[in-house]
Amino acid sequence: MKRDTIKNHIDFAMGENDPTARCAYFLVRAKPAKFPDDARYGIIVTKKTFKHAVDRNRAKRVLRDWIAFNEKMMRPEWDYVFVIRRAILDADRTAGRVAMKKALHYLRKQEINAE
Repeated sequence: MKRDTIKNHIDFAMGENDPTARCAYFLVRAKPAKFPDDARYGIIVTKKTFKHAVDRNRAKRVLRDWIAFNEKMMRPEWDYVFVIRRAILDADRTAGRVAMKKALHYLRKQEINAE
């Protein structure tokens, strides 16, 4: 099942207590899904970080590949927001997929510890 994307600005808002994971390539935050049957993800790529549109588009394309590869690790009742960092342009596919797996695993551990 392919996830839908977050499109509304207000849906990107995150709380202080939402679980967060960081790596060299991105920061990811999870929050309870607005529609639990249809969990989504959002990608934030700023012009300040990536001056050229070609770089912003490449960063999004790379991150979407990593998300698709690790889809089974994403909780169906959570929405995820990814903030992309500059280092993603230098990452290779395998390293990125491993980093995504570790970040999602860390989020699961944070959620379990919060309960």
